[in-house]
Amino acid sequence: MPPSVARPPRRRVDGLVLIDKPVGPSSNAVLQHVKRVYNAAKAGHGGTLDPLASGLLVVCLGEATKFSGWLLSSDKIYVGSIRLGATTASGDAEGAILSSAPVPAALPELAPLAARFIGEIVQVPPRYSAIKVDGRPLYEHARAGLETEVPARTVVIRTLRLRRASPDLIDFHLECGSGTYVRTLAQDIGDVIGCGAHLASLRRVASGRYHVADAITPDSLAELPADDRDRRMLAPDTALHALPALTLDTAEATALMQGRMVQGEAGTVTGKTRAYGLDGRLLGVVNVGADGRITVLRLMSTADAGRNQAERP
Repeated sequence: MPPSVARPPRRRVDGLVLIDKPVGPSSNAVLQHVKRVYNAAKAGHGGTLDPLASGLLVVCLGEATKFSGWLLSSDKIYVGSIRLGATTASGDAEGAILSSAPVPAALPELAPLAARFIGEIVQVPPRYSAIKVDGRPLYEHARAGLETEVPARTVVIRTLRLRRASPDLIDFHLECGSGTYVRTLAQDIGDVIGCGAHLASLRRVASGRYHVADAITPDSLAELPADDRDRRMLAPDTALHALPALTLDTAEATALMQGRMVQGEAGTVTGKTRAYGLDGRLLGVVNVGADGRITVLRLMSTADAGRNQAERP
């Protein structure tokens, strides 16, 4: 038996990588691939995609994982298609067909139909989803054959455009807030038309400020030289671009990194804020009160963790 080859120690690497996920693998499989390619010590992502979906997956490495919540809560843009005439157990093409019905030769006007879903709407998430009920993801309840009451939620649809691509297929362009289930939207559109529907295809085009045009496929990432891979990483603070920025002097930065409250000047910025040191390095996210008091919300683990800075105050 050949001797085993010791794996090199995990790297300290902090940043975001934009991946164009293909149809087929799970988001976690892609995440683990990226983590192996960078030999990173820690990784997470800013919003999952189903195996049958493709498009933008924002992978967070190292200290950038601390800010994945801001990515999860950002608006998303999707394109895809809805298959009319059949409902499925999962709400997409992967699930078993539950019911079928003839597709009307003449559909309702699509622009007014789309307008019915613009704004705040209430959705019941699909049974095959990761939302937890009684401490278990809904998909575990569904796979066990359990009838579980699924809690409704309010989501925001900002833009929805529909176009009939074939007798039983509607293409769509969707811009929505976080937490929106596109599978549920497809089913609801089918219910309004009266023939049932399911999500046939889905591609995420954008998440917050990030766009799939700037992403790379997992295989192409692995083929890059190591230096080129590192250059593709975005600074951790790009995930926080929507927050105002505040620069602290050396004494204030030291106190903050020790977890102590800092008394700043009132009336500059308030609320959640990016905090930087005088050298432009990200210290973390803080809350600034109306009286100028600065308290810690999320700190980088060390003062040099924001070394890949791209966003400066």
